[in-house]
Amino acid sequence: MRFDSTMQTSNWLTQQLAELATKVQDSQQKLLDYQKEHGFIEIDGKQNSATTRLEDLNKELTAAQSDRINKEAGYRLTLAENPELTAKAERDALIEKLHAQEADLKTQYAQATVQLGPSNPKVQELSNQLKETQREITAELHKMSDRVRTQYFEALAREKMIRAAVEEQKQQANKLNESAIEYSLLKRDAESNRQLYEGLLQKLKEAGVSAGLRSSNIQVVDVAQVPAVPSEPNIPLNLLMAAVLGLGGGIVLALIQERFNRTVRSPHHIQVLSSFPQLGIIPLESKVGPQMSVAQRLSLSSGQSCTDPGDLIVSSDPMSPMAECYRGLVNSLLLSAAVPPKTILVTSAITGEGKTTTSVNLAIILARQGRRVLLVDADLRRPGIHKIMRVAATDGLTTVLRIRQNLQARASTVPSTPEGAIHRIPGIPKLFVMPAGPMDTEPAELIASDAMQDLLHEWNLQFDHVIIDSPPVLVVSDAVRLSVGADSVILVVRSGYTPQDAFARAQEVLMQVNAAVMGVVLNAADLASPELSYYSQYGYYSSSSQLRKG
Repeated sequence: MRFDSTMQTSNWLTQQLAELATKVQDSQQKLLDYQKEHGFIEIDGKQNSATTRLEDLNKELTAAQSDRINKEAGYRLTLAENPELTAKAERDALIEKLHAQEADLKTQYAQATVQLGPSNPKVQELSNQLKETQREITAELHKMSDRVRTQYFEALAREKMIRAAVEEQKQQANKLNESAIEYSLLKRDAESNRQLYEGLLQKLKEAGVSAGLRSSNIQVVDVAQVPAVPSEPNIPLNLLMAAVLGLGGGIVLALIQERFNRTVRSPHHIQVLSSFPQLGIIPLESKVGPQMSVAQRLSLSSGQSCTDPGDLIVSSDPMSPMAECYRGLVNSLLLSAAVPPKTILVTSAITGEGKTTTSVNLAIILARQGRRVLLVDADLRRPGIHKIMRVAATDGLTTVLRIRQNLQARASTVPSTPEGAIHRIPGIPKLFVMPAGPMDTEPAELIASDAMQDLLHEWNLQFDHVIIDSPPVLVVSDAVRLSVGADSVILVVRSGYTPQDAFARAQEVLMQVNAAVMGVVLNAADLASPELSYYSQYGYYSSSSQLRKG
C-alpha cells in the first residue's frame, strides 16, 4: 500500500512539473521581451544607464552654476563703467606692470620738473612717456572688460544647455522607473515559478528514492509488543541505593560535625578536659515543665528579668527536671566538703553560659532551706541580677565600696552601708540581694580594693552563705581577684556553646592563683542526647507535679 501511494505521488508530481516548466518558460520570455521593448538595462540589479547619466548631469549642472556665479560677479563690475574696479577684481599681470611703470614715470617727471623746469627737453620726454603709458593702461582695461563680458555670457549659455539636458534626462529616468515597476513584477513572477519548480523537482526525486527503498522484499515476521514491566527505572533498587547512600551520608556528616565541633557538650568532655569534679548537670530549658510559657523559658535561659522572683524555675515548678538538677547542685555544694562553704563565687569562661541564672537559683534554694543568704552581683560591667530579681539598682556594691574607700581615706573606722544597697525579697525572707549599683569607671580597682576584702569578711559573719555572681574569667580580671577570697568557686559551662580551648584556659587561670575551685556545672544540657538519656527520668517528677496541680 505504501509503495502504491508513493508511486501515485510521484506521477502527480511529474504532471505538475510539466505544467510548471511551461509557466517558467513563459514568464522568462515575457521578462526578456519587456526588457528589449523598453530598453531596460539592469546593472547589478540596482541601477541602469539612465540613472547614472542623470547623476553625471546633475554634477555638471552644479559646476556650471558655480562658474556662472563667479563670472557674473565680474560682469556686474563692468556694468559700473569703472574699469579700475574690474582690474582690481581680475588682477591682470600686464595692467599691474603698466601701473607700476606709470608710478615710476610720475616720480621721475616730478623730480625732473623741480630740478630742470617744465620746458626742459628731458622733462618733455618724460611727459610723453607718461601719457603713452596711460593710454596703454586704458586700452588694456577696455580689453579686460570685454573679455569678462564674453566669459560671463559663455558660462550662462553653458548652464542653460546643461539644465535643459538635466530636465530631459529626468523625463527619461521617470519613464524608465515606471517601466522598472512592471519589470520587477515580471521578474518576481519568473523567480517564484522557478523556485516552485525546483521545490517540486526535489520532492519528485525524494519520492523516487522512497519508492525504490520500499520496493524491497522485507516483511514483518513478528509484531512488537509493549512489555508489562518497564526496564527502567528499577524503583526497588533505586530506593535501596537511596537508603544506603542516605545512611552513609548521614554517618559521614555526623562524623564531620563531631570532628569540627570544638565545644564542651557532655560530662565526658568535662572529665577529659578537666581535673575538677562535676557538681551537676542543668538540662536545656526545652525540658522545663510544659505549663511554663515561652517568655518564662527564655528568661530562665538568658538571664533576663522575670515578672516576679517566684517565676524562677525553683519556685514556679519545683518538681521540674531543672529544679531537681539545681537541688542536686546545692547538695553537691554542701556535701562536697566537711564544712559547707560560706563564700561561693559563680563564674564562667566566657559570657552567655548561664552563671547569673545559676547564682540566682542557688541562692533561692539555700534561702528556702532556712539559711541566711546574700546574693551579690559583682559583674560591675554587665549587671543582671537586679533585672531578674526586680530590685532597684540605684545603690549597690559600687556605692558601698566607694563609701568605704572614702571613709578609709579619712582614716574613719565606721563602715557605712546605704539602706537601699541590700534588698529583701518578698516571699523569701532569708534571701538578701545586693545589686551591682551604678556603673563605675574603675570596676577592676573596686573589686581589688581592701574595702572589698573587708566586705567579704563582714558578710561571712552576717550570713550563712554569700553567693557572688562575677564576670567571666577570660573577659576581665575581676573574677580572678574575687576567686582568691572565696571559699569555693563554681565554673559554669554551657553545653554546645563553650569552646574547649576557653574552658581549658579558664581552669588554667584559676589554678595559677590557687583558687578553691569546687567543680564544674554543665548548663543547658540536651537530655535527649544518648550520653544524657538517663537524665530523662526526671520527667517523672514533672508529670507528678502536673497531676498534683491538676
